[in-house]
Amino acid sequence: MKISGSYTMKAPRQAVWDRLIDPQAIAGCLPGVEKLNQVGEGEYEMSMTVGIGPVRGTYEGKVRLTNMSPPDEYQMQVEGSGRPGFVRGTGTVRLADGPDGTTQITYEGDVEVGGPVAGVAQRMLGGVAKRMVEQFFSCIEKQIAGG
Repeated sequence: MKISGSYTMKAPRQAVWDRLIDPQAIAGCLPGVEKLNQVGEGEYEMSMTVGIGPVRGTYEGKVRLTNMSPPDEYQMQVEGSGRPGFVRGTGTVRLADGPDGTTQITYEGDVEVGGPVAGVAQRMLGGVAKRMVEQFFSCIEKQIAGG
């Protein structure tokens, strides 16, 4: 499944970049994250609990940030598994200067799910993913505004 979207953040691009690659900011803003540990340069192990419709569970997995071009773009690889099934995904996040000191964030990616969650996910995953991304960016924006 493909996901894509954009978000305009009321903050300068470098400040947005710094937060988007900060493990503590990510862990504090990504819905459902219970742990996020850095295990290498741009590599993290994580545990998160996510509910999609009636299927809820905890996923253990890895996140890798690659092809980083500060403060413009990076790619992300995600893989995780748990009782509800598995998820694998890749994506690109791009930042550009917007009007009046804002930053325009665009993202696009491919997500694959399998296991029990797949039946529910086919109908609902797009909406759930979009809401999670919006919540994440909104939280990052609040962190930047708060210092």
